[in-house]
Amino acid sequence: MILQLLFVLTAIIIGARIGGIGLGVMGGIGLGILTFVFGLQPTAPPIDVMLMIVAVISAAACMQAAGGLDLMVKVAERLLRKNPQHVTLLAPLVTYTFTFIAGTGHVAYSVLPVIAEVATETKIRPERPMGIAVIASQQAITASPISAATVALLGMLAGFDITLFDILKISIPATLVGVLVGAFYSMRVGKELVDDPEYQKRLAAGEFNKARHETADVADMRKAKLSVIVFVVATVFIVLFGSIESLRPSYMVDGQKVLLEMPSIIEILMLSVAALILLLTRTGGLKAAQGSVFSAGMQAVVAIFGIAWMGDTFLQGNMTELKASIEEIVRQMPWLFGIALFVMSILLYSQAATVRALVPLGIALGISPYMLIAMFPAVNGYFFIPNYPTVVAAINFDRTGTTRIGKYILNHSFMMPGLIATVVAVALGLLLIQMY
Repeated sequence: MILQLLFVLTAIIIGARIGGIGLGVMGGIGLGILTFVFGLQPTAPPIDVMLMIVAVISAAACMQAAGGLDLMVKVAERLLRKNPQHVTLLAPLVTYTFTFIAGTGHVAYSVLPVIAEVATETKIRPERPMGIAVIASQQAITASPISAATVALLGMLAGFDITLFDILKISIPATLVGVLVGAFYSMRVGKELVDDPEYQKRLAAGEFNKARHETADVADMRKAKLSVIVFVVATVFIVLFGSIESLRPSYMVDGQKVLLEMPSIIEILMLSVAALILLLTRTGGLKAAQGSVFSAGMQAVVAIFGIAWMGDTFLQGNMTELKASIEEIVRQMPWLFGIALFVMSILLYSQAATVRALVPLGIALGISPYMLIAMFPAVNGYFFIPNYPTVVAAINFDRTGTTRIGKYILNHSFMMPGLIATVVAVALGLLLIQMY
């Protein structure tokens, strides 16, 4: 089992270093070794989770193609420029909202340069809003009703009579409070901008000019507004269907009433939304497929395909040994499973892949489904090693040099805001499940 685990971890580490679809395809190599070398029986691939992600990403990509994301960025820019003194508090709320609505953290790219410029113009250290803004875009993944991670968790907890509302009523307040606490901490990070030696050095070298970054105007406001409205309305319907079972269609199967499952509802609604946006706004489908949202989403699908399939095969093939070795300690200290989620997310660079890889083990170990929901924000650990795309983008957008990777690699601008937001979110989640 240990030898098999080494091959699994090696595939994960190499895949993460390759980037893009590397994580997923390396999972295929790991699965091949487990199957052909060690003789483990492959489990079923996570088809439902993959199809749900494809549907959601298709709808989000169509909204982007119709100008919906550009509209959201323009609104955010106006908000930030009207309240520059509060940029450290407003920036994470903006990126959190973007991710919450779209279901992917990659939508934060477009607003990061605006945050950096507003902070610089106001002589606020850009590291402060930039660091927590990136963390907020990650935390919101575990609060969004249409994110791949939430969908994956819902699918695995459906057997416990857990609804989407049961997840959201814990994850939304927990992550939001965690982000706000991280933002208040960030307001005191580092020296003031005018006193920062790196900024002074760049200022003296004449690296700053008066050129002002302005996001592009929305090409067609009517199309953009329509795409956002259609997408948001569909998201509301998903929450309603996931929270109120009586709203779902039902069928008689072998004399028993069977409700339409949430994976099918999400897939139907999101594919319909994608089609409606294209039809109502007369946007080309090829344009949607060429956008950044579609590209990032498809990379997530491939990652989950390979990694989750490999992880499931390893877990099921060694479940007896795993339960015997760690079941007792996890029963006594179930919060340790949260640490395992955090560490695995650092390796996988994907909340959804982490959920898909480890939550089945948590269920097999007898951890309460509500405890798993409370620990859900722990999968947001991929800020730990500062090479995730949004982290790198934030560093590059900050022309002052205050948002950076430290001398010891791990002492970077995102470490403390990320740890604070994650710990607070999990702690509050544990408190909320006691209340509910």
